[in-house]
Amino acid sequence: MIDTNTKIGWIGTGVMGAPMCGHILSAGYPVSVHSRSPGKAQALIARGAHWCASPADVARASDVVFTMVGFPDEIEAVYLGGQGVLEGAEAGMVLVDMSTTSPSLSRRIHEAAAIKALETVDAPVSGGDVGAKNAALTVMAGGNRDTVAALQPLFDVIARVVNYMGAAGNGQHAKMCNQLVVAGTMIGVCESLVYAARAGLDAVKLIEAIRPGAAGCWTLDNLAPRINRDDFEPGFMVEHFVKDLDIALREALNMGLKLPGLELALDLYRRLQQTGHSRSGTQALIHVLRSLPLE
Repeated sequence: MIDTNTKIGWIGTGVMGAPMCGHILSAGYPVSVHSRSPGKAQALIARGAHWCASPADVARASDVVFTMVGFPDEIEAVYLGGQGVLEGAEAGMVLVDMSTTSPSLSRRIHEAAAIKALETVDAPVSGGDVGAKNAALTVMAGGNRDTVAALQPLFDVIARVVNYMGAAGNGQHAKMCNQLVVAGTMIGVCESLVYAARAGLDAVKLIEAIRPGAAGCWTLDNLAPRINRDDFEPGFMVEHFVKDLDIALREALNMGLKLPGLELALDLYRRLQQTGHSRSGTQALIHVLRSLPLE
């Protein structure tokens, strides 16, 4: 039974992880924290979080451990490495990975954890930095249904919606589907703004005109205005999106699927990386679309 005496561990305090962990602190839970970049955890420590030197130490201090880190190799090290979570975890603990990674890695962590009688949930999120700051994320959860249900008091602190998707790894499969929609939508929004500029339209008025209709979407509401302000700070970094799209493409190929829209989006975002925008927000895609030559 989770209550405010439940000891929470949090690993990863970047753009998304820091505000998510902050909501847990605000709700009154005792929190132990670790980050690859200790400086990013200082604001949380100042609010009462306890610093731990390693993921294993976080596990030793916690009943439930959350992770929100960037890349699959980092996730693998956090869980399965020499000072990883599984080294410090004890039977009965629950491990919740809110990162986006490959479904196969989530299943591998699940299987390794089961040997130690640990429960795992892969619970990637959608909503970006805005959702993280406003505790309005959407969670896609894979794992044991009862375990996911038991975590609801904690999910309620950081998310608006929790969707149970099935067995371990299915949360990540759902996130891949989410990223496919995001990628296609971003291309459409950016191309619309490029077209509007060439046609001499006022981009702000354009957004106001089309958002109430069938074109309305989160990207148009939240990222198109940033583009119009030349604000390319990350809610979600290009390098992380390329990672996600690459995972999705490899999973699709493994399932015998040809997804040309995904292939196009990955190609465009890789081009964007090559122009120095790896750590810009995904809305920076407009730079590539503005400069594409006619064939």
